[in-house]
Amino acid sequence: MSMQRRRGQPLTIWRTIEQTDNRGNKVKAADAANPWVVKAWTIPQRSAKAEVPGQQKINVIRIGVNANLDGVELWSLVHYLGRTWDVVTPPAYHHGSRHVRHWSIDIRERPNNG
Repeated sequence: MSMQRRRGQPLTIWRTIEQTDNRGNKVKAADAANPWVVKAWTIPQRSAKAEVPGQQKINVIRIGVNANLDGVELWSLVHYLGRTWDVVTPPAYHHGSRHVRHWSIDIRERPNNG
């Protein structure tokens, strides 16, 4: 395992589950009852600050994890650096030797409503 991976930071990921809403429709949502705490490394992807009131800050990073994150989809949530992030790309598997294989996911920071 590379040194960068060993120094990864902990984050919490909530996988996606299918639920039935009050109208009887099947909907996808983050499973708040069963979070995964994993160690991940991060790579900044893009960022744009809001310069004018009413604009939105965009902050996207790529996380990499060793674990097989079964059930992580676009409706999943990530808690990282004290903030909530949305999954914006499905997990991508990168194959190789056991030392380099991993999963990568792009996540986008949710806007702060405070």
